[in-house]
Amino acid sequence: MANNSYSGVKNSMVEANHDGEFGCSLKELRSLMELRGAEAISKIGETYGDIQGLCNRLKTSPIDGLSGQPADIEKRKTVFGQNFIPPKKPKTFLQLVWEALQDVTLIILEVAAIVSLGLSFYKPPDAEREHCGKAAGGVEDDNEAEAGWIEGAAILLSVICVVLVTAFNDWSKEKQFRGLQSRIEQEQKFTVVRGGQVIQIPVAEIVVGDIAQIKYGDLLPADGVLIQGNDLKIDESSLTGESDHVKKTQEKDPMLLSGTHVMEGSGKMVVTAVGVNSQTGIIFTLLGGGEDDDDDEEEKKKEKEEKKKQRKNKKQDGSVENRKKAKAQDGAAMEMQPLNSDEGADAEEKKKANLPKKEKSVLQGKLTKLAVQIGKAGLVMSAITVIILVVLFVVDTFWIQNLPWVKDCTPIYIQFFVKFFIIGVTVLVVAVPEGLPLAVTISLAYSVKKMMKDNNLVRHLDACETMGNATAICSDKTGTLTMNRMTVVQAYLAEKHYKKVPEPENIPSSTLDILILGIAVNCAYTTKIMSPEKEGGLPRQVGNKTECALLGFSTDLKRDYQIIRNEIPEEKLYKVYTFNSVRKSMSTVLKMADGSYRMFSKGASEILLKKCYKILTANGESKVFRPRDRDDMVKKVIEPMASEGLRTICLAYRDFSAADGEPDWDNENDILTGLTCICVVGIEDPVRPEVPDAIRKCQRAGITVRMVTGDNINTARAIATKCGILQPGDDFLCLEGKEFNRRIRNEKGEIEQERIDKIWPKLRVLARSSPTDKHTLVKGIIDSTVIEQRQVVAVTGDGTNDGPALKKADVGFAMGIAGTDVAKEASDIILTDDNFSSIVKAVMWGRNVYDSISKFLQFQLTVNVVAVIVAFTGACITQDSPLKAVQMLWVNLIMDTFASLALATEPPTEALLLRKPYGRNKPLISRTMMKNILGQGVYQLIIIFTLLFAGEKMFDIDSGRNAPLHAPPSEHYTIVFNTFVMMQLFNEINARKIHGERNVFDGIFNNLIFCSIVFGTFIIQIVIVQFGGKPFSCVALTIDQWLWCTFLGFGSLLWGQVISSIPTSRLKFLKTAGHGTQKEEIPDEELEELEDMDEIDHAERELRRGQILWFRGLNRIQTQIRVVNAFRSSISLYEGLEKPESRTSIHNFMTHPEFRIEDSEPHIPLIDDTDAEDDAPTKRNSASPRNATPTPPSPSPATTAAPTTPVSPSPNQNNNAVESSNHLLPEGPKSGNPSAPGSPLHSLETSL
Repeated sequence: MANNSYSGVKNSMVEANHDGEFGCSLKELRSLMELRGAEAISKIGETYGDIQGLCNRLKTSPIDGLSGQPADIEKRKTVFGQNFIPPKKPKTFLQLVWEALQDVTLIILEVAAIVSLGLSFYKPPDAEREHCGKAAGGVEDDNEAEAGWIEGAAILLSVICVVLVTAFNDWSKEKQFRGLQSRIEQEQKFTVVRGGQVIQIPVAEIVVGDIAQIKYGDLLPADGVLIQGNDLKIDESSLTGESDHVKKTQEKDPMLLSGTHVMEGSGKMVVTAVGVNSQTGIIFTLLGGGEDDDDDEEEKKKEKEEKKKQRKNKKQDGSVENRKKAKAQDGAAMEMQPLNSDEGADAEEKKKANLPKKEKSVLQGKLTKLAVQIGKAGLVMSAITVIILVVLFVVDTFWIQNLPWVKDCTPIYIQFFVKFFIIGVTVLVVAVPEGLPLAVTISLAYSVKKMMKDNNLVRHLDACETMGNATAICSDKTGTLTMNRMTVVQAYLAEKHYKKVPEPENIPSSTLDILILGIAVNCAYTTKIMSPEKEGGLPRQVGNKTECALLGFSTDLKRDYQIIRNEIPEEKLYKVYTFNSVRKSMSTVLKMADGSYRMFSKGASEILLKKCYKILTANGESKVFRPRDRDDMVKKVIEPMASEGLRTICLAYRDFSAADGEPDWDNENDILTGLTCICVVGIEDPVRPEVPDAIRKCQRAGITVRMVTGDNINTARAIATKCGILQPGDDFLCLEGKEFNRRIRNEKGEIEQERIDKIWPKLRVLARSSPTDKHTLVKGIIDSTVIEQRQVVAVTGDGTNDGPALKKADVGFAMGIAGTDVAKEASDIILTDDNFSSIVKAVMWGRNVYDSISKFLQFQLTVNVVAVIVAFTGACITQDSPLKAVQMLWVNLIMDTFASLALATEPPTEALLLRKPYGRNKPLISRTMMKNILGQGVYQLIIIFTLLFAGEKMFDIDSGRNAPLHAPPSEHYTIVFNTFVMMQLFNEINARKIHGERNVFDGIFNNLIFCSIVFGTFIIQIVIVQFGGKPFSCVALTIDQWLWCTFLGFGSLLWGQVISSIPTSRLKFLKTAGHGTQKEEIPDEELEELEDMDEIDHAERELRRGQILWFRGLNRIQTQIRVVNAFRSSISLYEGLEKPESRTSIHNFMTHPEFRIEDSEPHIPLIDDTDAEDDAPTKRNSASPRNATPTPPSPSPATTAAPTTPVSPSPNQNNNAVESSNHLLPEGPKSGNPSAPGSPLHSLETSL
């Protein structure tokens, strides 16, 4: 640290603009923080003299920090700002309402309702009424005519309801998310020195002038200047984009910036800028903190338009070039050429680089796709409904009744058409399951809220659902599986192996002194053992747990390390080599009074013992320690300790005599050698009591738990056995990092996926692993294709070095207590209690989300199918939908919004952990669910159609069919509507079980939301029917009729039992639905376009696919024309092409190659040739297996004759990859018909 060379001269330079009484202004500090390295140092030198001077100006002391008095802190906050960056403004409720109104179907409905409203006020003269056909006439009381506007108004009202509910849901979701963010932010604490005490305060409380202690793994919360540092290295990539770690020292570069990560070392800094004035804050304000981000979006849009234009231009002239380029890529890219690829081969490269896009969550993807498909079907149905209604009306009025079109009647006819249109739109509204996204959101938000109680703080919503599909968990050992309370239980000290901590009397005092001194100074000063919080509790361990164990060891030896630390404060340490994952050891150098140096080291025993050449004996002298002795010690001491699951740490020291002068401290290899071993200790970290049970649950649920640890292999194996990761008698692998790397790399040292695939299925423990090994393993498992479904991997981590693996994994868990900020930043879920059993809870919740969605779907689709079919057939037969627009909207509200609330909030049960994970491409709707949907649908349709066409006889009431335009509501249709709703209500209870369980009431009272929603819907239904009147087209029903309706509804519960007795396996015809989109299914040209987007949106993809197929069709036709011309121009080959089978499909047509005579270099067969044998018999009209040996090039035409086996495109390739056949032509003729020697194709080949 710079000595107090603070000169009084500088005081004369005090500027006028000091804020309050601080010696420097906000502006000054901001400009100072923008400098780096040497510039910064010279600036500090000019303005403040040195860093001490800066501290004086800021009225703070490098050793005692700020006084910590509230008045002082407040003043600093007003002058220099607070340490928090104001968040983006949330969307207001009105904005959300506006967004909900953008829904296309709702807009259509609004327009229709307004038209209907307008027309209902038009009254034609009475005299004319009769001319307008039967349907228009009829008994219209005056008050009936007045009520014509009600339907339009009711539709508008229900639209408003739907919009408000949607907006409210979005708003509460947003609010929850904000709450979560602030909760994460409040949990971040940082260590500062105030009033000479080291305390932890929330990051937002840090002020300018605070002295902050920084250490490995911290995310710096504010800008500052280094006062004192040990081997400090910072990753500034978040600000500069440079991935190399930057060394920070007072002499060369003392500037520390907020938002950067401490990768190694420790130190202290004085805070100079906070909040919006810090470097990260400045960047945030540049981003507009959310004010003016619309401009950027518009600019982006413009850019995209430009790109598209360029592409279009290229498209017109580019298709020929594309084909030529395609040829150049050895023929395998013929159909793969993306239609809009600007540059064939380069695009391929780009694609490889850009593949790992952040996909929307698997579930979101499957749902969007499903919703789009259902929506399309609904659109078709509603269009047909409208057309049929209009045609029937026109035919009936103008043809059967033979009426002329009278001008006065026009509005009445239009009114009819509007009515039909409204019916069509309502069919569409009921068909489109807008409740799906809602259900997901509700379910996820609900789960996230509840997971907080289970110690899971979810940072990304979709992580919760991904966790349900997890098939593998790679867990750290320390702190996750174990308690992270280290204690020394064995020691090898003074040539004796003690099985428990020895009595201090038995140890030579010289040895003891060196040992205690070494422990006290060579453990980070941030690590200490505090008195227990509760009386009789265990002492609290603060800081690094391994070091805590050593400090505890010194206390057990009846010595106090704090006395030594008070004598030698951190500032007096001459040099510190901090622990990092490369060194695996830590050393501290002290300068002795006589000018000599003494270095203390501690580290993993197998590493440090190799560097020891002496050892302290029983009488406190040192004697030579030879490799032979070392091997002895490893066998007799270290291995027995490790096999009991202890971590072995070696403590050593080395003296540098004053006579040799100062050693070169930067040359670590020379420094860290020739040590004298003091002792080896065995540290135990007991397994958490609840872990073995949690791991058993995971294994039962089909999740493999793997342990990845930095410990040695014996310790790791011992702990893995205690946890139950290794079962005796299992076939498994335990590897060390070195061995793992040797096995997965080829001769050149590159990692090969095939090699990883040989290892990972059996690997259970990876010991002595570096962070990169962890990342490699996770990546290897995720990319593996050995097992047909892709593995979903969860990873736990706490250290900064786990960042990459946490990011790579499908779900990253960071430790809330032991975890560094960097790890938390990279993770998806934070375990607030660092406990493995919380991961099992996360799995349970994740699976529950999936099941909730499936339950909702099962319910929703039944209603959809029935409502659409009823509206459709009813409209076609009786020219009027039995379910009116407003009724449909009410049903839609029950189905979508309420049901999603009720079914998405089912609490999880332990039973969820008894089945295997679903996998990423399991369909949302299983065959059992399909059976339930169709079964219930059949029941409901039978009941409704019976009521519709025979109900008036059964209940002895007037028929409601064929009523005129403004006829009053009928009892008949009211009963139909009421029964329909009752059946939905009881079916909602059926929908609670999706795996074909019998007892649908199981645990129904655990879910209060469900009960209250079903009950509430029932009450509202009674109100609607009894008092709904004209707007709902309802008439009050008698008690008997109500009982019948309820009984028919209850029937669906009984029918559900019948359905569940039919075994699904018998029903082979049932299809599953709702698969996710696989990467492979996405055509290349789409992947290109997707590069512009951050997320792959499946709905957009569906809609875009139409255009793509159209382009592709055009391209193919061009190619065909060109092929035909090629044939025409050579010998009259035209007849050969026109064989009937070659015309059967555009695909076969396409597969004729383009002959290009100029390159006749021999064609190198692709690897594909040899694998082709197994599927040869399946190919069309191919009898003999394809010969897999390439024909040698030879001048005589006879040998170049093609082999007689035809090469038809293999059925599964979707014609995108062109298989190579073994011809000497650049592309062999790939026609569907054999090129027998007589055929024209053959003669062409020979002529070549």
